[in-house]
Amino acid sequence: MAKVLVLYKTPKSAEAFDKHYADVHIPLAKKIPGLKAYDISRGAVAAPGGSSSLHLVATLTFDTMDALKAGMGSAEGKAAAADLSNFADGGVDLYFFDNQNA
Repeated sequence: MAKVLVLYKTPKSAEAFDKHYADVHIPLAKKIPGLKAYDISRGAVAAPGGSSSLHLVATLTFDTMDALKAGMGSAEGKAAAADLSNFADGGVDLYFFDNQNA
């Protein structure tokens, strides 16, 4: 499986972020071709030392890295990426990786 890890940093308004994320961004992202699973964190995102600068973590799963790249490069993937500037004012980091069972 190939995954996109999205780390959303603390926004200026958590309430505005959460509303836009739930009402607009999730429906956009779920239209990305090839998307097999879409998971988000629930509650505070902590670090080993306590609190973190993260507000939310999302993981998008695809069958292969090629499927991930095709999905993210599609019109739907580009629309979801373009939407980030509408709510993720605290910053966002994206990582693409292939995983394996250890």
